[in-house]
Amino acid sequence: MTLLNPVELTKKVRAVVCKDNLRKYYRFRNTKFYGGCATADCLGCNLRCIYCWSQKKVWKPRSFGQFYAPKEVATKFLSYKQPLVRISGGEPTLCRTHLIKVLELIPSSILFILETNGLLFDESYIRDLSKFTNLFVRVSLKGINDNTFQIITGAQGKYFSNQLKALQLLRQYKIQHRAAIIPDLFIQGDIANLDIKNIEYESLISYPFITKALEKKGIELPLK
Repeated sequence: MTLLNPVELTKKVRAVVCKDNLRKYYRFRNTKFYGGCATADCLGCNLRCIYCWSQKKVWKPRSFGQFYAPKEVATKFLSYKQPLVRISGGEPTLCRTHLIKVLELIPSSILFILETNGLLFDESYIRDLSKFTNLFVRVSLKGINDNTFQIITGAQGKYFSNQLKALQLLRQYKIQHRAAIIPDLFIQGDIANLDIKNIEYESLISYPFITKALEKKGIELPLK
């Protein structure tokens, strides 16, 4: 099996979803997450997680959505009159310039939740984000070690370390953050061995296509 290289996939996807300060989204909506928030669902990702609920659109960004300028995104967010906003769906960190400009347009009184896999977070990126006091970063862990990361994402296992490094940098720069993981996938004790404080558990939604994908690849839970 040929494993994905997230760095190379990032370059290919950026060419489709990022254009100067513009970024591709496929919908904006009012959601009940976090007690109610305005949500922008973006296109494009640098992983291929087997349980991705939005893969039909996110993995085929040429076929869906349209480009939006930062001001257009901020205006849509604010029109929902919610105390929280978030970018979800695909990987929001792919278009760095666009993301920073959107953040600059959101009032500090509104909490901005950034849901990410954290793979692209180097110190320069984190330093740029650290100036936003209303930012909360939620890093979705895709494994508990190199092997499980590889099984879940289809990417080279060595990139799991990027996720742990992202959490380290977020702590270092005192950015509000939390790691999130799906406990259904792993042995509970193995999650505890990660020694990550304030970890959030989220449920695996067993959509028929996800169950079918797991069966097709012969993946048995929990992963080790």
